[in-house]
Amino acid sequence: MEKFLRLESVAVPFAKDNIDTDQILPARFLHLPRDADHGACLFRDLRTRPDGTEIEDFPLNRGPWRQGRIALGGQNFACGSSRENAVWAMHGHGFRAVIAPSFGDIFAQNGLKNGLLPVVLPAATVTMMIAQAEADPAGEVVVDLEAQTVTAADGSVHAFDIDPFARKCLLEGLDEMAVTLSYADEIAAFESRFGRENN
Repeated sequence: MEKFLRLESVAVPFAKDNIDTDQILPARFLHLPRDADHGACLFRDLRTRPDGTEIEDFPLNRGPWRQGRIALGGQNFACGSSRENAVWAMHGHGFRAVIAPSFGDIFAQNGLKNGLLPVVLPAATVTMMIAQAEADPAGEVVVDLEAQTVTAADGSVHAFDIDPFARKCLLEGLDEMAVTLSYADEIAAFESRFGRENN
């Protein structure tokens, strides 16, 4: 997993509340294997017409937002089903952080395990940041995981909380398997001791 230290990017506003995981990744794409290009399917039904042409006013089809790596969401972002594929689609498109007042719990947990940082900030702060992004799509936001701060496009700084273990994993680029393997010597010692004591 790629380390997450500090991210500076334009912020893509998805201003509606209760954007669900079926909007993020429609169910017909759930059959795709883990290594498929899920990013190409991100918001497919909101982003393109049935004939494949772009819907011009959708955020990901507009100017600097096409390359955005930070998303701004409304309340209860990514609610709905538990599909981990929704995180794969966000990450596959290039997003590394999503800032919202609240998240679907399972999406937030899946995000942390897949290198996508969910940042919870007060609703008024996120509303302000969305307004700034809409007024100036090229304005950049900074997410600093080491400092646990978000710097908005206007320069204002906002602190956020994160579970210490999840923070450590993101900073060091460790997924759950990598964390387990970091204890390989201790596991081997336990297995050896357990074997001697039970033979």
